[in-house]
Amino acid sequence: MPAPERIPSRGLTDTELITLLGKGQLTVLGQVRGASNAVLYCSVAYEGEEAHCVYKPVSGEQPLWDFPDGTLAQREVAAYEVSEVTGWGLVPPTVLRDGPYGQGMCQLWIEAAPQEDGAPRLLALVEDEEPGEGWKPVALAEVGEGKTALLVHADDPRLRRLAVLDAVINNGDRKGGHLLPAPDGRLYGIDHGVTFNADDKLRTLLWGWAGEPLPAEAVEVLDRLAAELAPGGVLLTRLGELITAAEIEALRARVAGLRSTGLHREPSGEWPAIPWPPV
Repeated sequence: MPAPERIPSRGLTDTELITLLGKGQLTVLGQVRGASNAVLYCSVAYEGEEAHCVYKPVSGEQPLWDFPDGTLAQREVAAYEVSEVTGWGLVPPTVLRDGPYGQGMCQLWIEAAPQEDGAPRLLALVEDEEPGEGWKPVALAEVGEGKTALLVHADDPRLRRLAVLDAVINNGDRKGGHLLPAPDGRLYGIDHGVTFNADDKLRTLLWGWAGEPLPAEAVEVLDRLAAELAPGGVLLTRLGELITAAEIEALRARVAGLRSTGLHREPSGEWPAIPWPPV
């Protein structure tokens, strides 16, 4: 797929972007190759505004035995809804809508800042046994010829927020390629189709804070989520349209567990803790 031309859209509020994504005319421009499900690169236009977006039609989803209910598209939207309640804005504006190939997820396209433009490194492999200053260890990784290196991620508050969000939504696939640092300094997480399972599925590269106390802002966010997931909560009502009752109860339990321990999640030992491939 050719490199996208820049279409002005960042001057819009998130509410305006949601309207654009939900009501605009979708035009398919190409396909994102290498994905396990159909991922279409599109433009979307509405009332004089235009943006690029990703459209993932439900008709292009591969069935998953451990996610038999609902659709991946619905889970992507549910992840956005939870992210919005946190106030951290970690997931690009995302809607569920009809498109050229039927109902699907439509999400604002985020053009990641190139490394040469000064975007901070988020992940690295180092030969030392301990990470350097400003880095958190994840695991040893095989790098060929019997050699290993230490996989590390940046001790970055934006990544830390994402680690909390992933623990809440039970993200089963937080890879390095799903981290998009934007030119404006924001960090986005994408690809949230395998989330909200009622069973523990957390797989992520962001284990560097495992077992450490949650920062104060995360505790406040968890309190807010608990309130929004209580009967009558707006988030509870919205999620009821997207995921199952059992998955909502499991979501409540994860939020309650994090609030009770006050600690970042640790690997359960019952499920591979790191996604493969990691990027």
